[in-house]
Amino acid sequence: YVMLLTLSPYTPRFRDRVSPPGVMIRPYLNGFTIAFNVSQPNTWQPYVDSMHHFLAAYDDKLQEEKNIECVPGQYFIQGGSDSEEKKACQFKRSLLQNCSGIEDPTFGYSRGQPCILLKMNRIIGYRPGAGVPVSVDCKVQKGNESHLRSVDFYPGNGTFDLMYYPYYGKFTHVNYTSPLVAMHFTDVQKNYLVPIQCRLNGKGIINDLNSDRFLGRIIFTLSIGK
Repeated sequence: YVMLLTLSPYTPRFRDRVSPPGVMIRPYLNGFTIAFNVSQPNTWQPYVDSMHHFLAAYDDKLQEEKNIECVPGQYFIQGGSDSEEKKACQFKRSLLQNCSGIEDPTFGYSRGQPCILLKMNRIIGYRPGAGVPVSVDCKVQKGNESHLRSVDFYPGNGTFDLMYYPYYGKFTHVNYTSPLVAMHFTDVQKNYLVPIQCRLNGKGIINDLNSDRFLGRIIFTLSIGK
């Protein structure tokens, strides 16, 4: 008990071996297979509802009220004591453009061109990329590479801007909203199971460890019927 009293609730005591981040996707409903038929709205509507629910915290107005505009391209280092509340940078859903759900409230699912969001796990104090933004790429994980012909990335060219790092923990970084990269699968072979691997790329990133499919990469399957 006495030893526990010496631990800080704000930061881990030992941070000399911070592991690289894992990743997760949204929507995530029934495992890592996203399957629907374009002509049957009841098959894709749950994915759309999940996306809107997840992005509610990223609404532009809400971000403007709670968070501040930051300088892109550089880490947002904040001083002060560990217990001092930290400011958080705005990440507006409008940055996701065609995958924001604003212009197209179905996120492309009604056209067979689904949007999927990629999020890095939060790690206190971690500065990904060693000064260079971490980027995302996607390809067919196994099988016919021509089944995935086109992917658009938002924002920009599919990078996690440095200004959202480091993360200071849930007790002090109370309004922090994790940055996202949207992957818009605009041309996927229909009526096939297409296994896709999306990876983080950057200095210090590990994305090829076979024993961990979430460390620096994620594998999921798209099954889009007509």
